[in-house]
Amino acid sequence: MPQAVLLDISGVLYQDASPLPGSVPAVAALQAKGYPLRLVTNTSRLTSAEIYRQLTGMGYALQPEQIYSAPRAVRHYLLAHDLRPYCLIHRNLEEEFADLLELPAANAVVLGDAEERFDYAHLEHAFHLLLDGAPLLAMGDNRYFRSHGALHLDAGPFVRALEYAAGVQALVLGKPSAAFFAGALEELDVPAGEALMIGDDVESDVLGAQQAGLQACLVQTGKYRAGDESKSPGALLAKDLADAVRRFC
Repeated sequence: MPQAVLLDISGVLYQDASPLPGSVPAVAALQAKGYPLRLVTNTSRLTSAEIYRQLTGMGYALQPEQIYSAPRAVRHYLLAHDLRPYCLIHRNLEEEFADLLELPAANAVVLGDAEERFDYAHLEHAFHLLLDGAPLLAMGDNRYFRSHGALHLDAGPFVRALEYAAGVQALVLGKPSAAFFAGALEELDVPAGEALMIGDDVESDVLGAQQAGLQACLVQTGKYRAGDESKSPGALLAKDLADAVRRFC
């Protein structure tokens, strides 16, 4: 049995603004058993405060500090390295970076899921900063996400485009980065080998966790696609979060 549990959010706890069946009591069961929890997400369209508001509105009994997001990890990195970012991010996320958006002479490029801001002008500006030596900091490199029954482009394809154009390699600070998982576990004071990651994304959640030394469980909800389990030897497989908690926690 694990000593701590990390849960992906979208596709594991909810889908299209509604909690997935059995997920609310499953989280309650984990808390009743005393598991230290972190809800880990690459979501870069919402602030941590908004994620917390939405989840508690769905019935999840959580604390704000239990949410560990890629934007939070990126912000921590910027401050720790005294970087002035050019933020190619979603409008909804500006609040989380408000004190950093107006700093002069940007010397880093921060990229999240910028949606309609992924246009030529914004990408061109980021490209020239990278050519001048700015590092490329990515909140994640997910290829797509699921919303309202369909798959949509995520930030990953645009990360790859800038890497290719500028001849650089992005530092990914969200999942599947080992540093991201380490940051969440550091808050819980639990070694990687004693933690279980439960997610629906075989690449970012499951393979990323395994490579960081965690146990991992793939749930067949959210962006799961038939055959994904073949990509993650050694990972646990569950129908959904409730099934995972019942069998593996």
